[in-house]
Amino acid sequence: MHLITYRKGSSKPRVGALVGEAVLDLGALAADLARERGTVRHGRGGFPKTMLELIGRGPDGLGAAREALAHGEALLKRDGVGALGERKLGLPADKARLEAPIPRPARNVFCLGRNYKEHAAERGAEAPTNPVYFTKAPECVLAPGGKIVHHAVTQQLDYEVELTVVIGTAGRDIPREQALSHVFGYTIVNDVTARDLQKLHGQWFKGKSLDTFCPMGPVLVTADEIPDPQTLAIAMRVNGETRQSSHTSKMIFPVDECIAVLSQGFTLLPGDVIATGTPEGVGAALGKFLKKGDKLEAEVERIGVLANRVVAG
Repeated sequence: MHLITYRKGSSKPRVGALVGEAVLDLGALAADLARERGTVRHGRGGFPKTMLELIGRGPDGLGAAREALAHGEALLKRDGVGALGERKLGLPADKARLEAPIPRPARNVFCLGRNYKEHAAERGAEAPTNPVYFTKAPECVLAPGGKIVHHAVTQQLDYEVELTVVIGTAGRDIPREQALSHVFGYTIVNDVTARDLQKLHGQWFKGKSLDTFCPMGPVLVTADEIPDPQTLAIAMRVNGETRQSSHTSKMIFPVDECIAVLSQGFTLLPGDVIATGTPEGVGAALGKFLKKGDKLEAEVERIGVLANRVVAG
């Protein structure tokens, strides 16, 4: 499934699924299906109202989403997206405004530093012998299409495309061979960074957690569609120019190892977000920092393109 959080006009965020050029409202479809069965006459059929709630319900939540999606796909095939819109069960994708799949993570966004050898080298660092973790503040998560603010406090604004893991099943001291079974799905994060603040403060949190510095999306692809996360092309384009182009097979620490090591003595929770590092080609290495008006397109194979534009602070 390609799950999304979206709005229609000024409505509250909804949990949906992207199917071709249509957005299906999974909560409304769950309620419609329940009415057909005579089990629920009013409301949304008890369907989770947020993506975090959906993930937190575990297999039951995922099963309810799949059932609602199957109902929606059948109606879409039979009646078309226009009819779904009339019944408030869906709408054309271009009429939906995407939010980040998890607009406000319950905890900090966990990140991996220097997880591609070539990126470590271009920044003048040795490849690490153990995973390097840091966090971004959850308040800096930004929607697809949202505006990245070039705050006046930085003169060295940079980008980092990253495959991002969303945990589905809680666990501590997770064996590496079981790590992927704890994954709910995958999305994209652009780890926007103020390089001068990184250097000034001698750590990574401040320079990576300014407002709007964590674009996320456009969709959350469930783990069954990406059984091996080390098989994906990954790229970043700035104003159409490819700056980063690599492959997740080049990670120093694969996704399963990143999860296993992070979970040592530390409980990972459903909805936790882990950005797994960026390949070579960042602006700091190329001498090409971001400026007002730049359009960024972060792409990961089988997930899509996360597009955002830089605006003045």
